[in-house]
Amino acid sequence: MLSEAVFMNTVVERLETPVNYECDVLVAGGGVAGVSAALAAARAGAEVILLERGFMLGGLATAGLVTIYLPLCDGEGRQASYGIAEELLKLSIEHGDEGRYPTAWLDGGSLEERKKSRYEVQFNPHLFAISAERLLVSEGVRIFYGTTAVSVSKSYDRVDSVIIESKSGREAIRFKGCVVDASGDADLAHLSGAKCREYARENTLAAWYYWDKGDGVKLKQYGFCDSVLDSDNARAINNNRYTGLTLEDVSRMSIDAHSAIEADILKRRAAGEDKLFPSCIASIPQVRMTRCLVGKYEMTTGDEGKYFSDSVGTFSNWRRRGPVYELPFSALYGDEVKNLLAVGRCLSSDDDMWDITRVIPVCAVSGEAAGTAAAMTDDLTALDISNLQSALKARGVRVHIDEL
Repeated sequence: MLSEAVFMNTVVERLETPVNYECDVLVAGGGVAGVSAALAAARAGAEVILLERGFMLGGLATAGLVTIYLPLCDGEGRQASYGIAEELLKLSIEHGDEGRYPTAWLDGGSLEERKKSRYEVQFNPHLFAISAERLLVSEGVRIFYGTTAVSVSKSYDRVDSVIIESKSGREAIRFKGCVVDASGDADLAHLSGAKCREYARENTLAAWYYWDKGDGVKLKQYGFCDSVLDSDNARAINNNRYTGLTLEDVSRMSIDAHSAIEADILKRRAAGEDKLFPSCIASIPQVRMTRCLVGKYEMTTGDEGKYFSDSVGTFSNWRRRGPVYELPFSALYGDEVKNLLAVGRCLSSDDDMWDITRVIPVCAVSGEAAGTAAAMTDDLTALDISNLQSALKARGVRVHIDEL
């Protein structure tokens, strides 16, 4: 039932939203972190619903055309991430790679060969999205495309339902266990009243696109999809910064990216590439860091090599060779909401570490840990970490650095 009254510049709504769906675990966001969380929870026996506001899985990795599966290794011949993180890398190229094929890692190379080439690959975004969808469906995950979480219902310090809007209108999903925020922007954490913070330096413009001039499709990595310093602005597409958190801001970023792509294509044609055409542009803004959870623990670059008793996985530093980190479970949830987990770009870290934790391998590692935990409890403060660690190890995850 809906009644409205308009007062000055506001609209007052009184809503009764039907609960049309129920599940054990709800995952908001179908990027790599959300795919990993949904997959892990389903494999743990939970009934899972995955929400995705677009119409393909993978997030920035696919719809955003950031098609580089960054390293699963430390750059010194040692693999740092296992489990679903490695499974998805292999899935991303099951129909062939676009470049950076890690021969030394996938075809039995020696330690010396692995030291020379990191365990990373460039994949095709469309095939990866379809493969991920097929995998989730085969595991019983219900995927709701074109769906946005717009509000929550809470009972004290727990979220019990999420309000969604989609082609079917406004509905609610009630769940028994945990909700996993894999939105990339900590949208659900923000809606739930969990403490969050925004990226102070904001994002520069990225306008990656695929192009073709008759001799094959290639990726143009135009603009920054990684963190840059203010001094790097001379190499940026423009001087603008984008929060990625408001309607006007994401619209402006998208328009600026489209204009930049057109200008770059015309510039290249004028330089002699007459038959050059863009074959694919991103369908979502290519923002990197926007808003994240302020968790019980905030990760920093100083955590390199540090042991955490509650670690639920390990990962490397994609920016340079050597560092390996443990992922403390306490960076995935906060004090305010007992059954909400934040993964991928949403997990708790400071600004410098954020640029390391936001990438595909860490999204997969954190997603698998969160999905497994979400299937085990509805109160994260009461979760037995040793049981969670045992469950992850049984799936091939390395929990501590000394296990690598």
